[in-house]
Amino acid sequence: MPARAATDSSWPEREALLSALSPELLGLMDELAATMFCAKDTTGRYVAVNQAFVDRTSERSRRAVVGRTAHDLFVGHLAEHYAEQDTQVLRTGQPVRRELELILRPGGVAGWYLTSKVPVRAGGSIVGLVSISEDLRRQDAADAVVASVEQVVALLASRPPGPVTIAEMAAAAGCSASTLERRMRAVFSLSPQQYVLRTRIDRAAELLSATALPLAEVATASGFYDQAVLTRAFGRLTGETPAQFRRRTRGTAASGVR
Repeated sequence: MPARAATDSSWPEREALLSALSPELLGLMDELAATMFCAKDTTGRYVAVNQAFVDRTSERSRRAVVGRTAHDLFVGHLAEHYAEQDTQVLRTGQPVRRELELILRPGGVAGWYLTSKVPVRAGGSIVGLVSISEDLRRQDAADAVVASVEQVVALLASRPPGPVTIAEMAAAAGCSASTLERRMRAVFSLSPQQYVLRTRIDRAAELLSATALPLAEVATASGFYDQAVLTRAFGRLTGETPAQFRRRTRGTAASGVR
């Protein structure tokens, strides 16, 4: 079961959140091998996590994670991004649902996830939040579905950067727009629009880390309207600006870190 700290009156925020979460829910979350789960109190401290979440940190046990914050466990730009999401959920009471993010997998490798965060209420007050992040490495799907979706992947890889419509993608896949939506979600757990955005961010990240192209040219080459649009989308999905990403990835390469 996700780590659930013992009763301690010195941490009332934890007790308030734990009281609102059922043991059955916490036990179920630990069955998610490819999905990270955590519960945070109103101060930003982790109250419960599953093993998949621990595996994404540098710690080895859930006991070592409980009671700490994102800033204790993740690199600065990721911690800031997570904290901003948490603040939004706790302040507004509105959930974050299926937000596409480029974040670190175990071993420090960047990967795509869908994150949802939901506030937890008790007695009419928000006492914390629960969060899941689903790893989007491609899952098994029927061969015909995969073959159809691969035509969309090929279309996006072969065409010049620029706008692409759902109709064009559906035509490449040989199906209707609604069928394409179902097939893309079956293979990638993403809508067609989310997949297009992911490919553009992936291309921008590649250019930022491997070339010295000006940001405006990176934006155009990766399919964004201009530098400002790239900066907004990149920051929303990765938690850092394109310039910050370039400095960090180039600094890592220069130091020989892999």
